[in-house]
Amino acid sequence: MDIDAWVWWLIGAVGLGIPLVLTAMPEFGMFAVGAVAAAVVAALGGGIVAQVLVFVVVSVALIAVVRPIAARHRASRPGEATGIEALKGRQAVVLERVDGSGGRIKLAGEVWSARALDGDLVFEPGRQVDVVDIDGATAVVM
Repeated sequence: MDIDAWVWWLIGAVGLGIPLVLTAMPEFGMFAVGAVAAAVVAALGGGIVAQVLVFVVVSVALIAVVRPIAARHRASRPGEATGIEALKGRQAVVLERVDGSGGRIKLAGEVWSARALDGDLVFEPGRQVDVVDIDGATAVVM
């Protein structure tokens, strides 16, 4: 059983597509496109040298052109704060007296334990406070 070269290139493209999906590294996708281009050359009757040359040129060109564009696009988007990072800087309402040793606040619709950033400060119930940090399960406020 003799398999044509273009079939081998397509098998290689699929083989390169698997790590693309598993690792989310776009470089594997660019190599897979290079393999598909080499398969086209093989199907059109190009020799092995032409096939390898097309594979290398297309893969390197995609990496050289697409990666910088993707990096610029990724860098231009501001990062979204999630989890506890999204709570820092928000305002909360004091439910139980908050001082350097503890207290309770309502933050983002939930009741949190809290303590004052400065141990000498005291915040009475009903007062608005700013969350400056999250220390474990305790909001640090001022």
